[in-house]
Amino acid sequence: MKTYHLFISHSWNYGYQYNSLTTLLRNRPLFNFRNYSVPESNPIIGARTDKQLEVAIENKVKASSVVIIMMGVYSTYSKWINKEIAIAKRLGKPILAVKPYGATNTSSVVKGAADEICNWSTESVISAIRRLA
Repeated sequence: MKTYHLFISHSWNYGYQYNSLTTLLRNRPLFNFRNYSVPESNPIIGARTDKQLEVAIENKVKASSVVIIMMGVYSTYSKWINKEIAIAKRLGKPILAVKPYGATNTSSVVKGAADEICNWSTESVISAIRRLA
């Protein structure tokens, strides 16, 4: 069975969406993934400047086959999510935008950068990852 290498971009202020998505992926039978994300519980150690942090994130994105970004409106205003989009584009990594469950407003920035957009459901997300990887 294939293992999918994923970078899940997210804001630490909205960590519950990240946690929900990783739980959704982990609980799906017959789907394996390696998570290259930077959750609040496991930050990048040693990056003292924004440039060092950007290089560290770039290395994680480089190792990934798909970059997943939540389409919450907060994404439009996040400096780091915008940098992660730029890194993914520069490295030629496909971007999967996931509409947060029940969201009525979404980020036009993420929507414009996405190679594919899917709804918040296990099968939608898994199918999109498989198509993009």
